[in-house]
Amino acid sequence: MDPAGKARVLLIGSGGVGTMACYALEVGGKASVTAVLRSNYDAVHKDGFSIDSIEHGNGIKGFRPSRILNKVPDATHEEPFEYIIVTTKNIPDVRPNVLDVIGPAVTPGTSTVVLLQNGLNIEKPVVDRFPDNVVLSGVSIISATERTGHVKHEFTDSAKIGPFPSLEAPAEKAKDSARRLVDMYNACGKVDWSIDDNVAFTRYRKLVYNASFNSVSAILHMDVVRMRMTRHVIDDLIRPAMLEIIATAKAAGVKLPDGIDQFMICLDPADEFFLPSMGQDAVKGNFMEVEVIVGEPLREAEQMGVATPTLWTIYGLLRGLQVKTKEAKGQWKPGFGEDNPYA
Repeated sequence: MDPAGKARVLLIGSGGVGTMACYALEVGGKASVTAVLRSNYDAVHKDGFSIDSIEHGNGIKGFRPSRILNKVPDATHEEPFEYIIVTTKNIPDVRPNVLDVIGPAVTPGTSTVVLLQNGLNIEKPVVDRFPDNVVLSGVSIISATERTGHVKHEFTDSAKIGPFPSLEAPAEKAKDSARRLVDMYNACGKVDWSIDDNVAFTRYRKLVYNASFNSVSAILHMDVVRMRMTRHVIDDLIRPAMLEIIATAKAAGVKLPDGIDQFMICLDPADEFFLPSMGQDAVKGNFMEVEVIVGEPLREAEQMGVATPTLWTIYGLLRGLQVKTKEAKGQWKPGFGEDNPYA
């Protein structure tokens, strides 16, 4: 708690989603936010963020959270952070990963780690590393993009927050932490965050869309409306991938609504040629969230004996694209390992 009685919050990843989280928390008046910026640090340090928001208004200039840094602070040298909110992409196969990034800032037993990220089983390495800390799931539905300090926010800021099922911290402590965060966030009066009583359901539901549309858009560089217009991309790739996620969820004890595949297929407006985030990353030559969106569901399916042939094909193609990106960024060098049978 800072001297003004506000919760000390560290936010890592101040892109579109992270910046709107900073803004809501600061305007609500119940949190003091330290934001860690990378590529946009110089621009924001000089001029602050400019924001055009469907909820908070257009033409917001010079916004800065309570403190901005260009690297994650060491918690041993300052007051503990009560919440550490992570909004970066979760790419465990690329270093630094989430544990590398948040490690210095976590105060064992004190800091609540909020993973406002996509994917399945993303909490496991954090819980293993920090078993005495609360780890919260955050599944966000928002359209917010940031470029050199300017944020365009085009869709309602809505999120579900709750403790992960595999959490080792006391259940009541975790629930209280989630309720307090939702209260702090909603204090701005413009957003709609709520408590998530079924984290597994929420994450599998979002995977129905992400593991299919996101993945195929990355492979084809095609927007979702054009996929629907072709019909065969939906019939041969998107719907089969969705049905495999639905079957995996059912085997894990998560019953998704009947017809959710058709609902997700037609979710995006037919006049908005929307390229999902993984497709955007592929076009830009950025690393993609291959493992948490496709790899982890596949590993879950394999353990439970669920057949997932479409997802395995998609996964193989995405891993190949990821290797190409690693090579372009100097993180992989072509060469045969000693155990490679194809040398």
